[in-house]
Amino acid sequence: MKTLSSRTLNKSLTEKLLSLYTREEAGSIVQLLFEEFLGLKRKDVLLDVSIDALPDGMKLAMDKLADGMPIQYILGYTFFYGRAFKVAPEVLIPRFETEELVHLILAYQGTATPTILDVGTGSGCIAITLSLELPQSRVLGVDISASALKIAEVNAKTLHSGAEFMLGDILQRGLPAGPWDLIVSNPPYVRQSEKDRMHQNVLGHEPPQALFVSDEDPLLFYNVIANQATHCLNPGGALYFEINEAFGNETATLVEQVGFRAVSVHQDLQGKDRFVRGVWNG
Repeated sequence: MKTLSSRTLNKSLTEKLLSLYTREEAGSIVQLLFEEFLGLKRKDVLLDVSIDALPDGMKLAMDKLADGMPIQYILGYTFFYGRAFKVAPEVLIPRFETEELVHLILAYQGTATPTILDVGTGSGCIAITLSLELPQSRVLGVDISASALKIAEVNAKTLHSGAEFMLGDILQRGLPAGPWDLIVSNPPYVRQSEKDRMHQNVLGHEPPQALFVSDEDPLLFYNVIANQATHCLNPGGALYFEINEAFGNETATLVEQVGFRAVSVHQDLQGKDRFVRGVWNG
């Protein structure tokens, strides 16, 4: 039987993805496929380990990649804060920046045992991670999508998290009453006018209601959540947002104007304004 060179295959599959990704991105994606379907690490490719045949699943995965489907949806999972989370087109793929948001919360929260509300929980990555990193906490994730909540519940069960989830439209029915010690949200914040700067694999496959807001009211969710948080945060409780880098000062001002103190804007590892934190006066 004729075998395949893992180096040659790696190169040819990477080349096929260059119309959609940079070479570095394409190479990383192909390596994920090698590990998932062939059990080959990067070292094995460098050693040019032989491959007997390509599994049908890998061929199908390459077809989906060529159509622009994100690798995370193809594999059915992604890693967030060191844990594997189930993902599907019903939920936004967790980003590195959101890991930084969790890290920021933990840096302030320490070993406290807060009650936590995660608004727009999606896959449950924030809620579940906080519940596991703060095991004495009580965490509730709320989302408008029943399909997303089913995935969040699977993740909670798989990862042995005590986080709970609730269906809710905060624009219509407000936040769950609490009271809460901590409210966190990574709401839709990409303006419709920013679509042309986004990758096609995002536009064509990730849920638009989890991504986009109108240009006319880009801070809609921040305004609603911040105002409602004043009625259900305990005195001294904290509010955390992941934000559009273009609206750091505007979001911080909004949070200050509704009565929060010690409001601060934090940058992500790329040096972009990405998070806002405020403490409720009570």
